[in-house]
Amino acid sequence: DAEEYQPPIWKSYLYQLQQEAPRPKRIICPREVENRPKYYGREFHGIISREQADEILAGVEGAYILRESQRQPGCYTLALRFGNQTLNYRLFYDGKHFVGEKRFESIHDLVTDGLITLYIETKASEYISKMTTNPIYEHIGYATLLREKVSRRLSRTKSESRKASVTSEENTPVEKITSLVRRAALTQNDNHFNYEKAHNFKVHTFRGPHWCEYCANFMWGLIAQGVRCSDCGLNVHKQCSKYVPNDCQPDLKRIKRVYCCDLTTLVKAHNTQRPMVVDSCIREIEARGLKSEGLYRVSGFTEHIEDVKMAFDRDGDKADISASMYPDINIIAGALKLYFRDLPIPVITYDTYSKFIEAAKISNPDERLEAIHEVLMLLPAAHYETLRYLMIHLKKVTLHEKENFMNAENLGIVFGPTLMRPPEDSTLATLNDMRYQKLIVQILIENEDVLF
Repeated sequence: DAEEYQPPIWKSYLYQLQQEAPRPKRIICPREVENRPKYYGREFHGIISREQADEILAGVEGAYILRESQRQPGCYTLALRFGNQTLNYRLFYDGKHFVGEKRFESIHDLVTDGLITLYIETKASEYISKMTTNPIYEHIGYATLLREKVSRRLSRTKSESRKASVTSEENTPVEKITSLVRRAALTQNDNHFNYEKAHNFKVHTFRGPHWCEYCANFMWGLIAQGVRCSDCGLNVHKQCSKYVPNDCQPDLKRIKRVYCCDLTTLVKAHNTQRPMVVDSCIREIEARGLKSEGLYRVSGFTEHIEDVKMAFDRDGDKADISASMYPDINIIAGALKLYFRDLPIPVITYDTYSKFIEAAKISNPDERLEAIHEVLMLLPAAHYETLRYLMIHLKKVTLHEKENFMNAENLGIVFGPTLMRPPEDSTLATLNDMRYQKLIVQILIENEDVLF
């Protein structure tokens, strides 16, 4: 059972070092300093030299003061005693205090975090450099034993695995962990479409002790100790994030909307081959709109299209887009086109855009078709599958050209700029490429049985 699974013991060496790090000691200025910035306290000593700062801090590990530069009045310096020497850092304030990337509410927190980092990097630099060499990620995330245990439970309950209790080397409880267990379970789900997806890591501040889910080492510091994947919740060191495989399995709880969401992220979160918006809209259009005159060219009411968008964002695949709710099929067609336009990465990705344009410029039809096929193979799996499904649908639309007056060329004009956009936001490039965008989509529709 998944709840019986106990992960390996987390490596607490860096946690112990953080506990040993020097504590900050604020050295208060004995006199009242004129023109002291309002965001600094009594640790500000005014305009003094490095030598004077060194004398004030001498012999007190972790002691710190703030001073104004003699050479550059108006510039401020944090003088900090560490390792029997005085370190001077240029200090900045923009609503928060910082000397590097991290920003702090108080000077005390800044110094605390700085001392932790200095101490750990001094004591364990070689250890840190080797942290990623034997990751637990390979043994936990996709270990055969864990897969079997968790998938059995998943098949019984079809619900998220309960949190597994994790203990440190001292057997003291630490943050419970679910994401590795959950990811292992999902990889075993027979219905899971195994599209590759990179993690969407963002710098994160963890409350309480946290251990890296890649290397099992403690994530040190007060703030911004590591990064978290905003799609699946994986927590790792910033340096470890470079080694994590492209195996993100987004968690539906973290996906706040359907429109404007990365295509691969959406299909993996919903465990579908294609975005359910595409399936739902195409199903509705093919049921009642293939003979509608000017299908995809005639616009539906913008307000109603926005309503459909909100319905998908709110209700997902349970959104009601039936004829009783939206009698005008152009509203559903408009909602489908809007979905493609709103994608942060177009169906025909930025990476492949120029290759498609170059292929379209080939004059020999057979060579052009071969070149387009080669570029199609470069698309991410979810993008390829979505494009394939759409082209099959648009081919059906052209079969009713006598009623809807929409042939492959007309659909190419509509869908060219919708499915592909140049990487750089250049009006001139867009205008120059429009005929090739149209031609690409036209060729994809006319040859969908050959190209896909």
